[in-house]
Amino acid sequence: MEYKLKSQATDFRNRFGYNSSEPIDFLSLLQRIDILTIFKPLSDDFSGLSIKIDSNRFILVNSNQSVGRQNFTIGHEIYHLFYDDNFIPHKCKTGLFPRKNNSEKFADIFASHLLLPEDGIISLIPENEIERNKIKLATVLKIEQTFGSSRKALLNQLLKMKLISKDFITQNSVNIKMGARRHGYNLDLYEPNNYKAILGSYGSLANKLYDDDKISEGHFSELLIAIGIDVNELNANEED
Repeated sequence: MEYKLKSQATDFRNRFGYNSSEPIDFLSLLQRIDILTIFKPLSDDFSGLSIKIDSNRFILVNSNQSVGRQNFTIGHEIYHLFYDDNFIPHKCKTGLFPRKNNSEKFADIFASHLLLPEDGIISLIPENEIERNKIKLATVLKIEQTFGSSRKALLNQLLKMKLISKDFITQNSVNIKMGARRHGYNLDLYEPNNYKAILGSYGSLANKLYDDDKISEGHFSELLIAIGIDVNELNANEED
C-alpha cells in the first residue's frame, strides 16, 4: 500500500505540473486548482477537515498549528478529496499514522510523499551524508525549509527511507527553533500564524450550495460564521 500511495502522490504532482523532486507551494496550488480553503484558529485536537460536494471541494485548516503542520494537513486532506474512495467528512488530527484507521493512515502516508518526495530529499543531501545517521542538522534544516515541512514529518520520512534511526529522531526533535535561528532561518515555519484567510470564492460557493439544497440553512450559517459573517446580523441590517 505504501507504494500505491507514493504513486498517487507522484500522480497528483504530475497532474498539476510538479515534477518528482520540487517543493509545492500549497497556497498557490489550492488557488490554482480551485479548492475552497479556509484557515482558522481551532482547538489542538483538530488539524483539518475536507468536504466534497459534486465538483466542489472544500478544506478547513487549523491555523493555530505550525505552518509546517498546516502544509502536511493540506496534503492529508488532498488525499481524501482526490483518492479516498470511501471518504466520509470528519474532523482530522493529522500526522498520527493510526493503525486502526486505514483512511487516516493512508492520508498521512500520501501527505508525507506529496510534501516530501524522496527524490527531492536525496537531491538536497550531500553525498558524504547519504549514510545512516550521517545527516547533519544544517541539511535537515535545509530540507524542511525547502519543502515547508515540520521537523516531525521530515524525520518520519527519513526514517522510512532508512537514512536515520529512532535515536536520531530523539536527538533532533528538541530545540528545533533554537537550531533554526542559529543557522540563520526565521521561525515562521515552526510557529502557528493564527490567522483567518480564505482561498477561493467562499461566499459564492456557500450561496450556490444553499440555493441548490446541498446544505441546510444551519450549515449555510455555520459556513459564513467561519469567516466572520453573521447571517442574523445581516438580516437585521436589511430590516433597518
